[in-house]
Amino acid sequence: MERERAKVSDNTKNIHWYPGHMTSAIRMMKENLALVDIVIELLDARIPLSSKNPDIDELAKNKKRIAVLNKADLADEAQNAAWKRHYESLGYQVALTNSAAGKGLAAVAEAARAHMAEKIARQKARGRLMVPIRAMIVGIPNVGKSTMINRYAGKNAAKVADKPGVTRGKQWIKIAADFELLDTPGILWPKFEGENVGRNLAYIGSINDNILDIQELAASLADTMRTLAPDGLRSRYKIDFDDSDTPHEILEKIGIARLFKTKGGEVDLQRTAEIFIDEFREGRMGRITLEKPVIINNDNEQ
Repeated sequence: MERERAKVSDNTKNIHWYPGHMTSAIRMMKENLALVDIVIELLDARIPLSSKNPDIDELAKNKKRIAVLNKADLADEAQNAAWKRHYESLGYQVALTNSAAGKGLAAVAEAARAHMAEKIARQKARGRLMVPIRAMIVGIPNVGKSTMINRYAGKNAAKVADKPGVTRGKQWIKIAADFELLDTPGILWPKFEGENVGRNLAYIGSINDNILDIQELAASLADTMRTLAPDGLRSRYKIDFDDSDTPHEILEKIGIARLFKTKGGEVDLQRTAEIFIDEFREGRMGRITLEKPVIINNDNEQ
């Protein structure tokens, strides 16, 4: 079994997870880039910056690019639009998708065909009737790549699981007569820049929960939610809180409200933490985006 390299602090400020297979996955991507015309990168619409692997930018710098903001149904609608404008200003074709429901997938294929329109026209002018588009689909673990591919293909072409790191090898999937996708394993990068990145990735499930202190992660998430979505937090759990409450006290209030108790009658904080994180990942507290683009369309809007 490959050894996992992880660094997790008690206060969630420094979270790193880089299993050994990710190094070989990067190598495989490099070896196969010559086979594709386009690189499609799936991002989680709730964290469009933290879920963007900087290594992909270097790998795919000479390829046409599509940024897919997946799980857009879980993210704030206005922020979805802002992030779309942001990535378009950087030269990407952008699509908003909900791969679990199969929504927005046609926009990805349309973006790919738009990128290849000139090449297709040249090839057809030379007498080639059908010009296949080949794209590599990449993204971090648990961002919804396999679910999207299965929706495209209409069958279980790629393995799907609610945990990171399921897809280990490459596989070609024929989406249409003129469109093929090269699936790749979900990959992170060895060192995250900024303490928020690791936290955000842990919140959405892109880092293996088994290496994390779930109670500390849940307390950190509770602190984030009382700032970004206090009404959603109050409504979901029927609790009240103010600035004097610590994140752990908010978590305890959730446990009390849910009647989660240990055999000794204490609040079961572990179960509370696990349920709280799961329900955030499922969007039970409303549509929430954890990050805003710093610059939108090259203006100074913050």
